[in-house]
Formats: sequence, structure tokens, C-alpha cells
Amino acid sequence: MNRRSGVLEFAVLGLLRESPMHGYELRKRLNTSLGVFRAFSYGTLYPCLKGLVANGWLVEETSGAPEGVPAAALTGRRAKIVYRLTAAGKEHFEELLTHSGPDAWEDEHFGVRFAFFGQTSRDVRMRVLEGRRSRLEERLEKMRTSLARTRERLDDYTLELQRHGMESVEREVRWLNELIESERAGRDQRAPGPTERDKNTPSGDADGLPRHRGGSRPDPSE
Repeated sequence: MNRRSGVLEFAVLGLLRESPMHGYELRKRLNTSLGVFRAFSYGTLYPCLKGLVANGWLVEETSGAPEGVPAAALTGRRAKIVYRLTAAGKEHFEELLTHSGPDAWEDEHFGVRFAFFGQTSRDVRMRVLEGRRSRLEERLEKMRTSLARTRERLDDYTLELQRHGMESVEREVRWLNELIESERAGRDQRAPGPTERDKNTPSGDADGLPRHRGGSRPDPSE
């Protein structure tokens, strides 16, 4: 499985954990809620869904049919196929939520992982945030070294673009520092709902997001 398809599978399972959806709804949520999927097609989504069904992590049902009735058992051109997470799919997604290795720190995967931090245990959130910060600090050091070596050969516009890139990375590092500080302190947490939060959060941990102090948060998917 390549990295791109793995990120998409993770996102689909996470969204369907909230509620069953048909393909159009899923595509819309992926486009609007998860920035990394702003530009992708049905031709990418449907093979992913079929693969998840084949693995037993999703089932296909026809909208309006009794629960548990597979789509193949009904006919009708206009019937909408609804995808629902199975118990095995939920277990698989919760296992994926525990992963905190280097893939979770990369640009494409981090934004998606962050979108599901509300369902992720605090210790895993900390490992992902610290790993992401470490990765960005390494990138920032390389950017500074490269800029110092090539500054004299760059025109004003290219130099300004390099500076802009560095400032973007520095801003995200500051944002990550705030998040890590808040996770450690366990402050500014949202109170869970009386039923849904307990049901949907495997760890029972509340969200540790800080109140932002000025400016706008960087988009983790950028």
C-alpha cells in the first residue's frame, strides 16, 4: 500500500466512524474538512471503498433499505449505496489511531492524523506532535543552511520566496509548541458530551487544544 492510499483509507474509516455515508457525502467531507484531499476524484475514492469492503472493514447498503441488507440484494438504478463501518473496521481504525511513527509526521499524513486527534489518546497525540516538530526543525535547519550558502546568487524574488517558506515553517513550529505545552499541562480541554464522546473516543481523553493567542492557526495540511 502506498502512502497516499493509506492516508485516504485512514480518512475514510475515520469519517465513517462518525456515521454511515454514501460516496458523494464522503467525497464532500474529504474535500471540505481535510485539506490534503481538496483535489481528488471519484476514480480515487471508489477503488479505496471497494478495497475496504473486500477487507471486511465496510459494508455496502442501499439508502432506505433495512439495516444489514446488502446493496447487492436490491435493485434500482437510482438507489444510493451507503457505506457503513463494521465492527472489524472500527477495530482496525482504532488500531491505526495508535500509530505514531514517522509517516504520521509527514506533511500529507499529519494533517489527516490531526483531524482525528479528538479520537486519539493523549500519549499518541504527544508522540505525533513531538515527531512533527522534530521533523520541521530538521527541515528549518536545512533551509537556513541552504539560504546562507546561496543567498548571494539569488535574485530578490527568489530570496523572498525562500524567506516566506522559512517563516511558514517557523510559524508551524511555534503552533506545535503551543499544542505540546497544552497537552502536557492538560489545560483548555473541551468537555466531552454525556454520551457521544464516551462512545466515540477510545481513550476517553478530551481534546487538548489550546486557546489560540493571536493570529490564525496554520493549516496542518499545508
